[in-house]
Amino acid sequence: MLPQDQEYFEIEENGRRRRVRFHDYGDIYAVPGLYERVFVEKLHCRSPQVVVELLAETLLSHEQRPDDLRVFDLGAGNGMVGEELARIGAGTIVGVDALEEAKQAAERDRPGIYDAYHAVDVSALDPAVRRELEQTDFNCLTCVAALGFGDIPPEAFRAAYDFIVPGGWLAFTIRDRFVTRTDASGFAELLEDMVTAGEFVEHARVRFPHRLGLSGEPLHYIAVVAQKCGDTPA
Repeated sequence: MLPQDQEYFEIEENGRRRRVRFHDYGDIYAVPGLYERVFVEKLHCRSPQVVVELLAETLLSHEQRPDDLRVFDLGAGNGMVGEELARIGAGTIVGVDALEEAKQAAERDRPGIYDAYHAVDVSALDPAVRRELEQTDFNCLTCVAALGFGDIPPEAFRAAYDFIVPGGWLAFTIRDRFVTRTDASGFAELLEDMVTAGEFVEHARVRFPHRLGLSGEPLHYIAVVAQKCGDTPA
């Protein structure tokens, strides 16, 4: 059985077949509808709905309104999470992804969902982009199905977290094995350190099937909704 980030499929274009890894997101986003065809229709990916519904339920229990959210959507991809955030009525949604192909796909497939979309490395921002992001005063960070495989390393997640105002919300998913003692991605240590230091407090956590693997077995992720108490230590 292939590791999750080495799974692949084949597509035929102009009479020629080629192999595409599941994590070759630039190649996937370049083909309209391909991401949804593979991951949603065939492999039943449901992470965007699960995490945004969990966020909405948590807001309701704290008597807070989704339309007050100013969301930093990290690893925004082609906009599936942004679409769910818009569905619950989030006030401002800004997408950030390292891939220009992701930005192009979101603007092509889901126009108007994002108030702005930046194709940048959040841990190495241009000063002008940093100023623009800082001026938004984000009170919510979302990051769905993007942590733990090198696409968004711990330092990038932490850099995005630092844009969120104290009292703001975090809503993210991560593969279950990346929050265990055997984790080598760095996320188990980062999240444990942040909780221990009192940087955020969890309000909701669920384990759920993110999607099916090629074997047909579900890949389980953890969805977390938390509230920021302060900044991470340097």
